[in-house]
Amino acid sequence: MAEDKSERQAQQAQNFYAKGHAAYERGNYDIAIDLLMQCLTRASSFSRARKVLRSAQIAKFKRREIGAFANAILDIKQAYIRTKVKGLLGSGNPDRALIACEKLLTMNPLHALNVELAVQAAEASGHPDAALFTVEAAYENNQDDMSLLRRVADFYMAVGDFTKARDAYIKLNAFVPNDQSIFKKLKDAEARATMAAGWEETAGKKDGFRDLIADKDQADKLDKQNKAVLGGSDADVLIADAIKHIEEEPKNMNYYRSLARLYVQVKMFDKAVETLAAARKINPSDPELDRSLTNAKISSFEARIEEFKAAGHKDSADQIENEMNQFIFDDLLARVQSYPNDLRLQFELGMQYFNNGYFDDAIGRFQLSQRSPKERVLSLYHLALCFSKKGQNDMATMQLEAANDQLLIMDELKKKVVFQLGVLAEESGDIEKAFGYYKDVYASDIGFEDIDTRMKNIYKLRKAKEG
Repeated sequence: MAEDKSERQAQQAQNFYAKGHAAYERGNYDIAIDLLMQCLTRASSFSRARKVLRSAQIAKFKRREIGAFANAILDIKQAYIRTKVKGLLGSGNPDRALIACEKLLTMNPLHALNVELAVQAAEASGHPDAALFTVEAAYENNQDDMSLLRRVADFYMAVGDFTKARDAYIKLNAFVPNDQSIFKKLKDAEARATMAAGWEETAGKKDGFRDLIADKDQADKLDKQNKAVLGGSDADVLIADAIKHIEEEPKNMNYYRSLARLYVQVKMFDKAVETLAAARKINPSDPELDRSLTNAKISSFEARIEEFKAAGHKDSADQIENEMNQFIFDDLLARVQSYPNDLRLQFELGMQYFNNGYFDDAIGRFQLSQRSPKERVLSLYHLALCFSKKGQNDMATMQLEAANDQLLIMDELKKKVVFQLGVLAEESGDIEKAFGYYKDVYASDIGFEDIDTRMKNIYKLRKAKEG
C-alpha cells in the first residue's frame, strides 16, 4: 500500500509538472505557479519543477503592476510569512518552512530577506540544489541589489564554490571599495580558489600536496593583500604580481580590477584609470568597469584638489573642483545613454539636474527611476521637491503621499517626507493638516530640521483661531 501511494504521488507530481511547465511556456504564470506548487507538495526533491517554479515567480513579479497601497499590504504579508517561516525552522519543521518560502517567493522572489530564508529552509530540509538556484536566479535578475549580492557571495563561500564567491566579492568590492570586511572576504575567497585550483593540479602527483603548501610566496602575497594599508615594498610585490597575471591572461577582467584596486589603495589614481581604461577597451559593455573607472577618475580629481588646498592654492583647487563636477555630470550622462534601462543611473542623473536647479530635466529622470522598487520612494520624494520648486504644490503633495504610503517606519526618509507634507499643508493654509504631520515628526525627533519652531508657530495659530 505504501509503495502504491508513493508511486501514485510520483505520477501526480509528474503530471502537475508537465502541466505547469506547459503553462509557464505559454506565459500563464499564475496557473504555472499553482500547478508547480502542487507538484512540489507531492515531491519536494523534484529539482526541475522547483527551477521552473522559480522562473515563473520571477517572471510574474517582473510583470506585475500594483499600486502603493497594495504594495504596502504585500510588504506586511511578507513580514508575517517570514515570521512564520522562522518559527517553523526553529521548531524543526524545515519541509513545511520550505513550502511556506515558496509562497513568500511568489510574492517577491527578489527580496533579499525572502531569498535568505528560502536558502535556510532549503538547506535545513536537505535540498541544497534549491538553495543554489534560488540565490543565483535572484541575483541574475537584480544585479544592483548589493545586499542580495552579499548573500550570494556568502552562500558560495558556505558551499565551497570559492571561484564564484571570489567573483561575487570582486563585484561587491567594486561598489564599496572601503568596506574592509568585504575586502577580507575577497582575499579569503581568492586564497581558497587558488588552493582549490592547486588541489586539482596536484591531484595524483607525488608530493603534490607538499608542493602546494610550500608555496610561501603565494601565502606572503595573500598576507600583504589582507593589510588595510599597503606599504611601499608590499605594494610593489602585489602590483608586479597583478601585472604578471594580466600578461598571462589579458582577457581576464578580474585581474584588471585587482590591479586597479591596488593602485587606488596606494593613491596611484592615474595608474588605476589607465588600467581600467585598458580593460574597458577589451570589454566595452561592462557597467561595473564603467563605474569603477568613474570612481577612479573622481578619486584622481579629489587627490589633486587636496594637494592644491594643502599648498594654499585655493583658486587652483576651485578650478579642479569645477572640472570634477563637470566630469561627473558628463560621465553620468554618457553612462545613462549607454545603459538607458539602468534606473539607478537615471536617479543619479536626476539628482545632478536637481542639485543644479534644472527641475524639469530632473522630473523626467525621477519619473523613470521611480519604476525601480529600490529607487521608488527617494524618486517620489525628489519629484515632490521639484514640483514644489516650480510652485506646483498639488503635484508635490501627490508624490509625497504616494511615498508616505510605502514607508511604514518613522526613519530618516519618512521624517523628511512627512515634514515636507506638513510644510506644503502650512503653505496652503491648512493649519490642522500641517499640525497632524508636524506632530508625527515632532513625536519621533524633536531636533529634526526646524520642527520645534514650526510646532510653536502652529500652536500660536491654532490658539489664535480658537480665540
